[in-house]
Amino acid sequence: MASAAPLTQTAAPRPNARVAGEAILYRLFDVGYEIRLDQAYELLSSTAPDRSRPVRGEAQAIQIPNPPITVNLWNEEATVGRRTERVLMSARIFDFGVVSLRGRVDMRAASWDEFVDLGIAVGSCGAWGLFEGCRDRLLERLGPAIVRPDLSRISEEYIVYRIDRIEDSASGRPVRPDSLPESDIARLLVGEGRPLSSQARAEILSHRFSYFEDDLAVVTWSAALIVEAVREDTDVQYVLEFANAQLLELRFYDSLLDAELPRIYDEIEAARRRPSLRGGRFTRLLAAIQTRVADATEAVERAENSLKVTDDVFLARIYGAAIEIFRAESWRSGIERKVRIVRDTYSMLNAEAVSRRSEFLELTVIVLIVLEILLALFWH
Repeated sequence: MASAAPLTQTAAPRPNARVAGEAILYRLFDVGYEIRLDQAYELLSSTAPDRSRPVRGEAQAIQIPNPPITVNLWNEEATVGRRTERVLMSARIFDFGVVSLRGRVDMRAASWDEFVDLGIAVGSCGAWGLFEGCRDRLLERLGPAIVRPDLSRISEEYIVYRIDRIEDSASGRPVRPDSLPESDIARLLVGEGRPLSSQARAEILSHRFSYFEDDLAVVTWSAALIVEAVREDTDVQYVLEFANAQLLELRFYDSLLDAELPRIYDEIEAARRRPSLRGGRFTRLLAAIQTRVADATEAVERAENSLKVTDDVFLARIYGAAIEIFRAESWRSGIERKVRIVRDTYSMLNAEAVSRRSEFLELTVIVLIVLEILLALFWH
């Protein structure tokens, strides 16, 4: 008769596991058309800025032509549940005009259950209100490095729950991440206190990745759980933050084009009401439309080309999953459709202007011929 499995076996779900980690709240802002990173680096030199890249071996699949700047800022305080927690603020600055602010909250809870409860409390705490003030203070220092500054009303929010250590609360032995109860992970990532249905859990946990036996990454639309035994390894957070910055840029230019289309139609109507025999009424409008299209196209291309994936390995798969979850392709398609509408409008106005100029030239030729005939008749 086979002996029973020992009670301390860690392969089964262990709700009494002890964990150590942190919650990182991200809020991203579009602050201008472009940020000159070399100049920004100099402006932030007193706070020891860094321009590091992902360091894992599989990070060779990630190409970042112009690495963003990372800088530690200051400490704040926020109420989390019934406790006052210290929030360590930092920022990552991207050349395509996005500033990502991060607030770190220590979550060295005594048990996995407490970690989940504290994580849910962090997601709904008042720490989100700290970001506007930190943003304004940072922008005061960055101002000279921002090209065409324009703070957008659109922002992105994201939470990463990071676990550095999981161990059995009785024996102290390491516990594998796949032993964490899926029901708790799902609740943590969506911030729900009540248990979720099996269908909801399956959907939330559909994008989960592991490279080693002691790591795990679960990515969703608004949050991610990262288990990483090497505390200095933050590569997964790096690519998720990059994906959120690119998403913000897509959302910003999609919103910008949404606002531009009615404005262009109003400008067309106003231009048509202005009298002009030579068709010059659209000259300034055509130039403005061309500039808007060029700006939007260039900015989106710069954001998308800021990080490129060259192979299908761990970090590349996580980045690809994040882009898919964030529906970046849908945002991109929407922008391209609106750009086509603007370009078609440009072509229509240009054709109308050319037609009016041709009519004016034809009328001028006719008038000159008539004048020449009249002069010839009266001269003789």
